[in-house]
Amino acid sequence: MDTLIPVINKLQEIFNTVGAEVIQLPQIVVVGSQSSGKSSVLESIVGRDFLPRGSGIVTRRPLILQLVSVGLPEDRKRASSGEIGIQAEEWGTFLHTKHKIFTDFNEIRQEIESETERTTGNNKGISPEPIYLKIFSPHVLNLTLVDLPGITKVPVGDQPPDIEHQVKEMILTYISNPNSLILAVTAANTDMATSESLKLARDVDPDGRRTLAVITKLDLMDAGTDAMDVLMGRVIPVKLGIIGVVNRSQHDINTKKAITEALQDEQVFFQKKYPSLANRSGTKFLAKTLNRLLMHHIRDCLPELKTRVNVLMAQYQSVMNSYGQPVEDKNATLLQIITKFATEYCNTIEGTAKHIETSELCGGARICYIFHETFGRTLESIDPLAGLTTLDILTAIRNATGPRPALFVPEVSFELLVKRQMKRLEEPSLRCVELVHEELQRIIQHCSTYSTQELLRFPKLHDAIVEVVTGLLRKRLPITNEMVHNLVAIELAYINTKHPDFTDAAAVSASVNSAKRDALQDGSRKWKSDKPEEAMTEEKTKGTPQNSAYSSPSKGHAVNLLDAPVPISRKLTLREQQDCEVIQRLIKSYFLIVRKSIQDSVPKTVMHFLVNYVKDHLQSELVGQLYKSQLLDDLLTESEDMAQQRTEAANMLKALQRASQVISEIRETQLW
Repeated sequence: MDTLIPVINKLQEIFNTVGAEVIQLPQIVVVGSQSSGKSSVLESIVGRDFLPRGSGIVTRRPLILQLVSVGLPEDRKRASSGEIGIQAEEWGTFLHTKHKIFTDFNEIRQEIESETERTTGNNKGISPEPIYLKIFSPHVLNLTLVDLPGITKVPVGDQPPDIEHQVKEMILTYISNPNSLILAVTAANTDMATSESLKLARDVDPDGRRTLAVITKLDLMDAGTDAMDVLMGRVIPVKLGIIGVVNRSQHDINTKKAITEALQDEQVFFQKKYPSLANRSGTKFLAKTLNRLLMHHIRDCLPELKTRVNVLMAQYQSVMNSYGQPVEDKNATLLQIITKFATEYCNTIEGTAKHIETSELCGGARICYIFHETFGRTLESIDPLAGLTTLDILTAIRNATGPRPALFVPEVSFELLVKRQMKRLEEPSLRCVELVHEELQRIIQHCSTYSTQELLRFPKLHDAIVEVVTGLLRKRLPITNEMVHNLVAIELAYINTKHPDFTDAAAVSASVNSAKRDALQDGSRKWKSDKPEEAMTEEKTKGTPQNSAYSSPSKGHAVNLLDAPVPISRKLTLREQQDCEVIQRLIKSYFLIVRKSIQDSVPKTVMHFLVNYVKDHLQSELVGQLYKSQLLDDLLTESEDMAQQRTEAANMLKALQRASQVISEIRETQLW
């Protein structure tokens, strides 16, 4: 059991060297109001004068005090600290002074004062930055104590207006640690019910499992009063006990009264005033009690401590792996990163990447979606006859015949109209290329974020790779666009009416004529009755020549025939209806053939000229542009943050490994 406290002290040292508080170690925290005697209790436990003393706020920074019990000088070689060759019986060391040894305790006090003033100034300011002091002595028990600034209410000197809040927050950071024991110091000449230290202790430890109360200044109580009820726990019970102590007065300190003498006077006082409690009171009993409580507390905390250290080791090892090792061979590192990025880029397109997105489509899957869903549906949504009215068809037929009336439907009108409809396939095809290009750009970011951790280490290399890949994509985009444009141009160049899937024009014409003939026979009566109306309409038209586009101009009025309005609403003749329907059917049939061809050839073109080209030439392009001796140093410059984080993680990992080794040296039998 006695070996447990030195183990915790070793752990404290290990984590202090890296300046981290990732592990909450067991320790005793001294809490009390200002001038309640906290520092005096600590000095009595140590048995030496070494703390700054005086009225008002004296302790202005947390003091983490490690007491190490060592043998006499002749037994020094067996000391747990390993400090060999020191002739003094007692000595102290500070963490901030490294290996300097203080054998004069007055120098220790001066060092505490100067170190406090270095951070807080010399006018009552406070700081949460702790001072680490280690005292070796054959007259102390192994303990780890934390002396904190006293709880104060009114700011003085350079203290901020919220001094009370700052001190309480500082105290709470230490006593909130579930592995700490709380030593609540209260002066006997104040009402215990108003004790700030007990109130704070109860806030963080409501069950009282780790709170020990200390009553100081028992010799300063008013005449005729005693603290028997308080010490017996009748006023406020404390589970771990209430221990009374008598410290030296300021007069004793000024006259340099020895602590050994003060401890003897303390025993005499208790024998005289509280004889029934004499064996359970005093500084020596307090030190033994603290030692016993701390050892039992460490025993309870140790299993959890082991687990915590192992978990943190695994976490920091993972962090170190993500940061990578410092670069030694820059040529090999650059080639490795380029190759890894190119492989990940291609794997993302192929769908074999290690990191698979679950929130959205990415890489090759998205390209497939663009081809068959976005592009395919867009083409299928295009109506073959959209934007083509019957009047447009009729006008095209008439324009194609010239001055001669046509006996048959002219082929020129069909070609003219079908080309007009086919041109509408070019825009969605080019948009498809653009969408695939955007996805290939997104894959760059995907690879650098999820797949290639090294790119985060070297921001300049990351930017250079992004620039090279973006440049390659930008170079291939106009080539692919031109090829897609040519695909549509090829279809427009030659209208193949002998295509095996194209409907025969003669059959269409015969079908239309047959359908019209049947319709006329079925509705012959209606047709006859419509004739007079048609004649009347013609008569009316003749009677109102100014409303007809084909009528002769009235006398005295010059009419520009080119500006004459095309008749919009007039009844088509049977021949005109048949011709329009034939053209519509032929346009629809041929348009569907071309659309099917474009829907098949555009994705193939994009894959060949853009996607596959980038996959095949990405690595060679990256190597050709980046693998140059004059660029190596610049590209493989780590970001300052990354280098610092790796150093911190490496130091923490070493500290955790040492801590794990220290803990593993404790045998299970030593815990009981």
